[in-house]
Amino acid sequence: MASSPFPPVAAAAASAPPRLAPRHPFAAAAARRSSLSFRAATRRPALPLSSSAAAATPLRCAHRRALSPRSRRRAQGFGAASASALDLAASTWGGAAGSDGCLSCFPKSRRGRSGLARLAPCALPHASGLAFGSRLSGAKVRPSHILHAAGPDEPHVASPTWSETSLDKPDLDHAISKEELEDVLNTPLPEHPKLIRGQLKNGLRYLILPNKVPANRFEAHMEVHVGSIDEEEDEQGIAHMIEHVAFLGSKKREKLLGTGARSNAYTDFHHTVFHIHSPTKTKEYGEDLLPSVLDALNEIAFHPKFSSSRVEKERRAILSELQMMNTIEYRVDCQLLQYLHSENKLSNRFPIGLQEQIQKWDPDKIRRFHERWYYPANATLYLVGEIDDIPRAIREIEAVFEHTLSENEGNPVPSGSPFGAMASLFAPKLPGGFAANLTGEKSPATDKIKPIKRERQAVRPPVEHKWSLPGVTQDAKPPAIFQHELIQSFSINMFCKIPVSKVQTYKDLRSVLMKRIFLSALHFRINTRYKSSNPPFTSVELDHSDSGREGCTVTTLTVTAEPQNWRSAIKVAVYEVRRLKEFGVTMGEMTRYMDALIKDSEQLAMMIDSVPSVDNLDFIMESDALGHTVMDQLQGHESLLAVAETVTLEEVNTVGAEVLEFISDFGEPNAPLPAAIVACVPKKVHVDGVGETDFEIYPDEITEAIKTGLDEPIYPEPELEVPKELITQSELNELKLQHNPSFVPLTEEENVVKVFDTETGIAQRRLSNGISINYKITQNEARVGVMRLIVGGGRATEDSESKGSVIVGVRTLSEGGCVGNFSREQVELFCVNNLINCSLESNEEFIFMEFRFALRDNGMRAAFQLLHMVLEHNVWLEDAFDRATQLYLAYYRSIPKSLERSTAHKLMLAMLNHDERFVEPSPHSLQKLTLQSVKDAVMNQFVGGNMEVSIVGDFTEEEVESCVLDYLGTVRAASSPNTEERIEKISFRPFPSDLHFQQVYIKDTDERACAYIAGPAPNRWGFATEGNDLFNVIRRSSDEISEPVISDLTGKKHIDVRSHPLFFGVTLSLLAEIINSRLFTTVRDSMGLTYDVSFELNLFDKLDLGWYVIAVTSTPSKVHKAVDACKGVLRGLHSSRIVERELDRAKRTLLMKHEAETKTNAYWLGLLAHLQSSSVPRKDVSCIKELTTLYESATIEDLYLAYEHLKVDDSSLFACIGIAGAESGEDTNDDDADMDLHGMAPMGGQGLSTMTRPTT
Repeated sequence: MASSPFPPVAAAAASAPPRLAPRHPFAAAAARRSSLSFRAATRRPALPLSSSAAAATPLRCAHRRALSPRSRRRAQGFGAASASALDLAASTWGGAAGSDGCLSCFPKSRRGRSGLARLAPCALPHASGLAFGSRLSGAKVRPSHILHAAGPDEPHVASPTWSETSLDKPDLDHAISKEELEDVLNTPLPEHPKLIRGQLKNGLRYLILPNKVPANRFEAHMEVHVGSIDEEEDEQGIAHMIEHVAFLGSKKREKLLGTGARSNAYTDFHHTVFHIHSPTKTKEYGEDLLPSVLDALNEIAFHPKFSSSRVEKERRAILSELQMMNTIEYRVDCQLLQYLHSENKLSNRFPIGLQEQIQKWDPDKIRRFHERWYYPANATLYLVGEIDDIPRAIREIEAVFEHTLSENEGNPVPSGSPFGAMASLFAPKLPGGFAANLTGEKSPATDKIKPIKRERQAVRPPVEHKWSLPGVTQDAKPPAIFQHELIQSFSINMFCKIPVSKVQTYKDLRSVLMKRIFLSALHFRINTRYKSSNPPFTSVELDHSDSGREGCTVTTLTVTAEPQNWRSAIKVAVYEVRRLKEFGVTMGEMTRYMDALIKDSEQLAMMIDSVPSVDNLDFIMESDALGHTVMDQLQGHESLLAVAETVTLEEVNTVGAEVLEFISDFGEPNAPLPAAIVACVPKKVHVDGVGETDFEIYPDEITEAIKTGLDEPIYPEPELEVPKELITQSELNELKLQHNPSFVPLTEEENVVKVFDTETGIAQRRLSNGISINYKITQNEARVGVMRLIVGGGRATEDSESKGSVIVGVRTLSEGGCVGNFSREQVELFCVNNLINCSLESNEEFIFMEFRFALRDNGMRAAFQLLHMVLEHNVWLEDAFDRATQLYLAYYRSIPKSLERSTAHKLMLAMLNHDERFVEPSPHSLQKLTLQSVKDAVMNQFVGGNMEVSIVGDFTEEEVESCVLDYLGTVRAASSPNTEERIEKISFRPFPSDLHFQQVYIKDTDERACAYIAGPAPNRWGFATEGNDLFNVIRRSSDEISEPVISDLTGKKHIDVRSHPLFFGVTLSLLAEIINSRLFTTVRDSMGLTYDVSFELNLFDKLDLGWYVIAVTSTPSKVHKAVDACKGVLRGLHSSRIVERELDRAKRTLLMKHEAETKTNAYWLGLLAHLQSSSVPRKDVSCIKELTTLYESATIEDLYLAYEHLKVDDSSLFACIGIAGAESGEDTNDDDADMDLHGMAPMGGQGLSTMTRPTT
């Protein structure tokens, strides 16, 4: 799943009030997975041309940036979400950092942070957004119950126009009285004009929204309103168990797999969701797939088979899942949730359940829970996608579900409670499905409960909260400390809980806007005020989010730091909070952020027809869960404009100050009490010259640090001058006279200055300074563009004396953030004003810089100006180099604290002969680096002929070529020795060696295990180690075994697959799909050795090598068997040959993925990469044009030809098993390893994760 670009030091005030319209995804950097976790969140089909220069790989230790546990989850963000203009203050130079690859049974954790479930689409999301909804509205929430209690007997369409009162409201440009303004602001917000709601006679509710993206596909989600909060004491985890058994036991779901449909399921506190992403029709016969999809959901939700064999399979899978997800990050999340909600059931009802109970349940026990909660009146069906015939869709829903009644239900249910599903967020729920008073009485034994007449769940969640409100009398809780040996850095969270404020009127929206402006100022101040010096913190985040799943709004101040700096970090954070609260934002800040929000909102309104169905669906579920009015993007923008006119500086500061009172007024008599203060700290810390020493910290020391920071003298914020442009027109004219930029022939052989391919719309140019240009005009995203600079070289150019120089150098440039005479603050605000998102990164082969920009108000020229300044006037700062070095040093030292990272690190070093270019730089290597050495390592690669720029977006030919000539054509031409000549040899470790199989042991309080199996593969273009061209081998093999290619009757174009440059890219991608399917079927489903296993390829473009990796999680007792089983599947393709059915399914998966991705600008950036690169000579436009044909033409024999070059024999294969536990590595009698030394609460251990992963 996805992840998103993230600031180098995340000082993000990620305020996330409720969003009112879905955002558009920013896939360019957001879709990249982080390499930190060495595994994919969910395995995405590998497309042979889809890997950009920045593509992360499943087993690559190249560090993007050291993330705190919570900021790493923030980076998960929204699947393909993107950075907002306001969040760019911190991410202008930030390298993209993805999620750590974990999905949850908390709905779609790819769309929000895990753990504490602050799953709220940010009002101004981290990754881009050009959206009112995604910016001003986004509450990080999870879908829950629908607000509308009963719904009409017949479906209806919300009014597409504003109400008369809103149309007749006075012109706000004229002075009006306070009373008149209040009346206007109390006007209800308009509702989504296309959203259809209805209810069947049996109580099942449905929502339908026509949506065009992706074309010819739709989303069908069945949400059953039951989750872990409904479980009794002896049922902890049973809702999740039913999810597994019902979903994977469905035969009708399995039949859909051959159609190109994708499906999954998840469980959280309050609901279970089964979802299917399907084509609208079958490819072969054009049959409508909606009836089949609905039929499958009906079987899964209401008619599952609880066979003993399926229950046992899923029991094993869940127990494996439980251990797999029990990382230290999840355990930290558990602690935070337990302290935050210590007064209610949310603190001890985690969806994954308890191991000892999961091991005991029989099918009858599971079936009884299903009978109690799974019935139509307790469920909602969502359909979003290309649904042209709405009445027909409704008839299909009625035909499939109308006769579905629960076993104990004899009559149709009434229309439901007049108060709706959200009647009470804070009252408990009795097992029979009807509300009860807060009696405090214990429920009867669950097995004896006989459900009566079924009505929709009317109360949720069944919890009570203690609010952090001024004047509320309650005892202050001392800071809690969670200390663990696997925690590397210091972090502290201060929580505030208040009731959710529904956003239903213009007044509500206005409050959201004012909070967002206020908190954006804090975000920027902390990031920029301390970035130019060496700050005592690693990150400071302020998150203000609604949580439908927790029934509250939570404000969280999170501070992370190196342990030795914890006091100073706390002081800085609370000092800045108090300063903002006391003095407020300046007029310049308010104007700046207001303008950025309006620009962002306008941009999203223009992209109203480009929002993917899944994002629209999630948005509706989230909004209904919280009771917010659902608007589309255009309505959201118009509403924002309406309220923006009424906002004043005084009100912004008044509303914003209320959010911060629990911090700024800490310790004062009438101040709101924090809901919890939780510090998560290591047991041992590294001290230079001493080594590992005990880390001691006490609650009263934390309290003292907070009070000391608040007592510091404060001063108001000065106004900052923000440049309107980085290059003036006069400077540009001078540059053009000096360099005389022009387009030149693409090759010396042909006098062609422009190549345009009519089929793909790709244009290719070359500048007189040697820079190659590729661009494509699309309407995928209205008036939005993306740009990527790719510089050949990357970490491969590091030699034995400069290990880490490139990656540290790129980070240094990112940390500094200055260009020319402009400070970091000025550059960041320039990006905010122009809606530019920028990231700078490196990998083994390339350095690359990515931009996303809006084209309004010369936004594209602004992005090109910034790129020009980076290339021509970059600034290298000593303190930025120090910060970059310290980040990598801390990251390296944290490797032994992570089972997955230490296992992968050891495997990579063994496989690649201790080549440090493919892992994190060691402390010894870092000590050798200087500012000059890292600068030289990076800038020596920035030469004209070694740079390629690709641009994709909704611009004109004149616009893009003018920018290219003006700002890239005026970059100085420079030359450098061929970087390839300076690349030291890369080789796999020869056999025999005792490092082909290794084990890693980590001391931990809980048992866990994982393993990686890897081996050599060719690169994407058919080159193997030592520069061997495998196409020569293929030609010889083809002469011997190939059958002649015969045209079929369809008249489709046929090509010689085996001589095509993409032969290995295509065939290995298809192989990966097939191997993954077999791994799941064999290792997980049949043998029950794992919950999660995946096969992934890392195919380089420039380097003459690649590798594959199998990642498997298991238990210490089963991990060796799991490794053997994975090897058996990998090597078993000869004894159990691939059949046509497998190949067809793999083709459909990849072809549909390719088709869907071509609707995104980010994907096209990946396709354009290296079109003119001399280091990737085999790539040309035909590789893009013929990709679909290559997939369709590939045969089983083609796959076996490629398979011969995956080295899977014992002499080539490398494996490393990682085991964590109390007995691992060394004996220990410390039974209280999870208990801190000062009487703090112990860690809960297994089964207390706040989320579980999707079923598949």
